[in-house]
Amino acid sequence: MEFELPIAVGLLLAVVAVGVAGLVASGMMILETTLMMVAPSMLLFGAIAFLIGMKHGEFRATRS
Repeated sequence: MEFELPIAVGLLLAVVAVGVAGLVASGMMILETTLMMVAPSMLLFGAIAFLIGMKHGEFRATRS
C-alpha cells in the first residue's frame, strides 16, 4: 500500500477529528478543555507516531 504525504496527513487529521468529535459529543469534558488540551496533544502524538512509522518503513524498505 502506497500513500502520498498529503493523503497520509489527511488520514491522520481525519482520525484526530473523529476522536475529538467523539469526545465533544460524549460530554465527558467541557468543550474548551477538549479543544485546548486534548486536540493539540492528539495531533502532536499522531505526528510523532507518523514520523517514527515513516522512518521505520524507510529502514525496512532499504534492508532486505
